Amino acid sequence: MYAQMVVQADRACGQRVSRAGAASGILPSAGSPTWPRRPSRARTLPHPFASTVRPHARTGVTPMRPMLKPGLARLRRDELTLQFGTVRRYARLVEQADAAVAAFLDLVDGTRDTPELLAAGERLGLDPGLGRALLDSLADGELLDDAEALARALEGFPQPQREVLGPDAAGLSLVHPEPGEAAEVIAARRRARVEVRGAGRVGAALAAVLSAGGIGAVTVADGGRVEPGDCSPAGIPPTDVGRLRSTAAREAVLRAAAAAPAERHRPAPVAAGLPALVVLAPRDGAGAWTGRAVEAHELARSGVPHLYVGVLEHLGVVGPLVVPGSSACGGCAALTRADEDEGWPGLLAQLEGTGAGPARRPACDSALATAVAGLAALHAQLFLDGVLPPSVDGWCELSAADGMVRRLRLPAHPSCGCQWPGGRPPLAVPGAGACSGAGRGGT
Repeated sequence: MYAQMVVQADRACGQRVSRAGAASGILPSAGSPTWPRRPSRARTLPHPFASTVRPHARTGVTPMRPMLKPGLARLRRDELTLQFGTVRRYARLVEQADAAVAAFLDLVDGTRDTPELLAAGERLGLDPGLGRALLDSLADGELLDDAEALARALEGFPQPQREVLGPDAAGLSLVHPEPGEAAEVIAARRRARVEVRGAGRVGAALAAVLSAGGIGAVTVADGGRVEPGDCSPAGIPPTDVGRLRSTAAREAVLRAAAAAPAERHRPAPVAAGLPALVVLAPRDGAGAWTGRAVEAHELARSGVPHLYVGVLEHLGVVGPLVVPGSSACGGCAALTRADEDEGWPGLLAQLEGTGAGPARRPACDSALATAVAGLAALHAQLFLDGVLPPSVDGWCELSAADGMVRRLRLPAHPSCGCQWPGGRPPLAVPGAGACSGAGRGGT
């Protein structure tokens, strides 16, 4: 008997798991880098959706309807070696992949449960014991997902959106590698509600991306009518100029979710309860620095996580994402900036519109706004999926000058009170750097 090996692809070959005769499990190869199974889950803070994603125990039991992860390319390195995936973190090799093994792998497509799959393998000349060992090795190598669990998770979406979510599900199965775990994430997204405040170039596009990613309810709050400067390729189209912003943004959200044209004109359902996340993305971009102090304070008092997003001048900002009582807030950012610049509170008040500053035409590069919306949507999805993004206790800046993304730390300010045992003190004058969503402690 020869050994069938599933291995992590390293610079040349990598790590080995046996089909028969050798022990199951990932075995590090000499010189291969340490591969963290779930690098994005190193940090945890309590929030409403933290319990919806649960790691599966590695018991050697294959999924009910095993499916090779569709997001991994299947390549042949040589006559008897197959490679799944190209990125080193996810790539695996299957050694001794003769004709029978290759034909068996073709059947691992989620249309058969495990007994049916083993019976089909036996008809190909593959011993059931060896077939079972190969399936266990594939599962242990994180190449398998549970097609039945994924189908159940997608049942809650309309048929057109299920097809749109196919690539998202394929990507989630790599980030959340245990069989059935991506399905849990998708189901949790469908139950979530996100409120985006602001229907400009950033806010509307961000809301559409969240809707396309499977967030069950995405609402956009804004007033007035669409102006040409509100339009972007990923958000509100130029043909909607003159329409109510709330209506145009809702249609963009439903269009991204593959809703039929007739459904896009239905009024938004009345929201019940608090949202899982609020995104502050005012059209003038000042939210990237001020975050609307009163709004942020009310959200913090209600325990609602909130994310600041915006484009101001040439700089796009994502964060901080505030987990009330557990992470630094916008007030921490304002106080930190005031420590460095004593004139900042007065400037901040003018940015919020309470000063005598002249009217501005906000600078908002289309490419920068679209990139910021995508990055902010990714951070929001990570948070809702149970992973803390880098915008918690920090923020990310994206510059139109060089295209670089930088992450800056934001420690809790000792004078803020957002993490004091008794909670934060009463809100002072908005824009004065009090414990609110005001400000940013960066450059």
